[in-house]
Amino acid sequence: MDAVPDQDFTRRLSTVAAEAEDALTRLLGSSTLPGEIARPERLMAAMRHSVLGGGKRLRPFLVVESAALFGVTGEGPLLAGCALECLHCYSLVHDDLPSMDNDDLRRGKPTVHKAFDEATAILVGDALLTLAFDILARDEVSADAGVRVELVRELARGAGIGGMVGGQLLDLAAEGRFDKKRALTEQEVITLQAMKTGALLRFACRTGGILGKADASSRAAIDRYGAIVGQAFQIADDLLDVESDTATLGKAAGKDAAAGKGTLVTALGIEGARAKLDTLVAEAEAVLKPFGHKADILRATARFIAQRRT
Repeated sequence: MDAVPDQDFTRRLSTVAAEAEDALTRLLGSSTLPGEIARPERLMAAMRHSVLGGGKRLRPFLVVESAALFGVTGEGPLLAGCALECLHCYSLVHDDLPSMDNDDLRRGKPTVHKAFDEATAILVGDALLTLAFDILARDEVSADAGVRVELVRELARGAGIGGMVGGQLLDLAAEGRFDKKRALTEQEVITLQAMKTGALLRFACRTGGILGKADASSRAAIDRYGAIVGQAFQIADDLLDVESDTATLGKAAGKDAAAGKGTLVTALGIEGARAKLDTLVAEAEAVLKPFGHKADILRATARFIAQRRT
């Protein structure tokens, strides 16, 4: 397959990011919705601080592009992507708390508990989590109630016990928070990262198949692609933690390495991790082969994830 020119991919990524930013700004407005009594201004300000004005919006982008692969475009995929972004941002707010990763900087600005306070940060996470499911259940996401129910269930499982939250618990356990610290095997690292980081990226891709009511083989292909890019994202992130700096990343660099966290960079070495990324990109391109040129943007996305520098 011919590669999508870098400028075309970058333009598309920027376009979707801008559309997502606009939609998130509206979703985090001060006007109440039916069933709401009031939107406290401090809470809304802190939510906007955590969500708006930062990030590449990769998760909404994957939702939008995976849906486009199955012929679904417009407001539905964009809102589903915004729901996922709200949930992702909730996880960042809670992960940054002193009781978790204790970070002061996120996306180049103070974390929510630093800009506001810890109690507000906890409530911001709670509010973003519930807002994510509010958005996903809206008629604008899909006219088919069955599709919306499936999306809600899939996101709950990707974000919960057997996904992101469970992965965060495993990560804390590996640091020795609850018992004696021990080195993780390569497979344990893969499982942890597939849960903590990969599950939401995988959901982003699965969303396209759900919205498009794709057949079983197509769903399996996009699901596999999502699992691959989820693993690639985490390896690239771990390489950045080792090789980049705080100013470039917009968050503390070197912190995972200093904490001795189990990563595939630790298990494979830097060159081994880079080789693994090359293998994952090749696998992503192979799994998308049945979709032909319709999947060119998703192929470019896999390369972008593996090669990113921020």
